[in-house]
Amino acid sequence: MSKAIRLGAKVPNSGPVFRLGAARMAARLESAGFDSIWTSDHVVFPHEVRSRYPFAADGRVTWPLDADYLEPVVALSAMTSTTSKAELGTSVLILPMRNPIMFAKQAACIDAISSGRLVLGVGVGWLREEFDALGADFDARGAVLDEWLSIARRCWTGTVEPFEGRYYRLAEAIHCRPTPARRVPVLIGGMSRRALERAGRIADGWLAQYSLENLSESAVADGLAVLREAGATAGRPAAELDHFRIVVRVTGADRKLAVLAARLESLAGAGATELVVDVDWDSDEGPAKSFDMLRSAVA
Repeated sequence: MSKAIRLGAKVPNSGPVFRLGAARMAARLESAGFDSIWTSDHVVFPHEVRSRYPFAADGRVTWPLDADYLEPVVALSAMTSTTSKAELGTSVLILPMRNPIMFAKQAACIDAISSGRLVLGVGVGWLREEFDALGADFDARGAVLDEWLSIARRCWTGTVEPFEGRYYRLAEAIHCRPTPARRVPVLIGGMSRRALERAGRIADGWLAQYSLENLSESAVADGLAVLREAGATAGRPAAELDHFRIVVRVTGADRKLAVLAARLESLAGAGATELVVDVDWDSDEGPAKSFDMLRSAVA
C-alpha cells in the first residue's frame, strides 16, 4: 500500500537558504524525482507576535520575524520556468487575507504557465496581526475563505456574472482570463475539525501538518473519516468520498528521513496519499539523497 504514496518536497522560501534561488531549488527537487514541490505563505510579520502559533506545543513561532520571506505566488511563478513535470503547490496559502479575484487570476496564470501543475493548499491563517496589517477580517476568515473559493471557481470559467456575496460584491460582469489548464485541485489546510469538515464539503482533499514528533497515523485516519462524513452530509457523490487527496506535510524531519521512511506504509494505510518533507540543502546531493531514502521505502 505504501507504493501509492507520492513524494513531495518543500522549497524553503524564507530565511537565508532561499538565496539559493527558488527556481534552482525546484529544478533540483524535480531532477531528484519528487512528484510535487511546495512553498508556504506569509506576507508580513509584526515585531511582536501575540497570536498563538498552532503548530508548536508552546504556541510560539519558530523562526526570526525579520527573516526574508518570498511571497508564494511569486515563488511558484519562478519555479514554473525550471520544472516541467512536478506539481507545484502551496502549503498553505492564506486565502482570506487576499483579494479573491486577484487571487483567482494569479492561480489561473500559474496553472496556465505550468501546463496544469498547480495544487492549491489554502487555509484560514492564524496570525491576527498579519490580517490587521493587510486590512483583512480575521474573525470572519472561515466564511471569507468559503466565499473566496466560490468566487475563484467562477473566475476560472473565464467569465463572471455580477453577484452579491456576504463579503464581496461584483457590480458588472467581467472576463477573467486565462483560465486554468485543468481543474485546479484545492486542498484545505488545517488541523481543526472545522477545517476538516470544510475540506469534506468543498475541497478535493486535506493538507495536514505535523512535526515528526507529533505525527500520528491514527490522527490521519480520523481526519479522513471526518472528511468523508462531512462530504456525505453535503451530498457529495460516493466516488468523490473515496478519492480525497490526503497530503501529509511533516516538518523538522530533513535529517531524520530514515525514521519517516519507515512509517510510509503505515501512513498510506491510514489514508495518506502524499508526503511533503523538508530536504537537506547543505550539499548538492542533499535533495537526491533525501528522495532516494524515501523512495527506497516504497520501492
